[in-house]
Amino acid sequence: MTVSILMGSDSDFPKLEDCTRTLGLLEIPFEARVLSAHRTPKELVEYVEGARERGIRVFCAAAGGAAHLAGVVAAHTDLPVIGIPMANPPMGGLDALLATVQMPGGIPVATVAVGGGGPKNAALFAARILALSDEGIAERYKAFREAMGAAVRRKDEALRAKLV
Repeated sequence: MTVSILMGSDSDFPKLEDCTRTLGLLEIPFEARVLSAHRTPKELVEYVEGARERGIRVFCAAAGGAAHLAGVVAAHTDLPVIGIPMANPPMGGLDALLATVQMPGGIPVATVAVGGGGPKNAALFAARILALSDEGIAERYKAFREAMGAAVRRKDEALRAKLV
């Protein structure tokens, strides 16, 4: 395994589909767990502290509301942590974004957008981190970026052809 996807609730899993799909496309192994910073703190800390020995190199931690999951993970590891704030009522994810991004100095958590591209960007950021020491991931990530550019160029050509 190389990436751990953690979520505070199983209701977050469907919202993380772009994260898991993107890791799959890049052939990056991952594991996913439901562990709560508040309801299962002991299990969470045990999981995080044993992660390096299981081959985890990056954490993606998704949570809504108080969104303490990424911060608690970061407090118990020196591995990179990417926070994914979940859009949940009543504040639509603003509360989760602020809770995730407002870490004290010395305990960094990289934070992606609420909803939309956030989960996909978490996977891509994890890929960039892993690509620093894995040439295969670096090559697959480069090809992924090139394919995105090619798709935009095709759409541009199609639009220009319609306008002629």
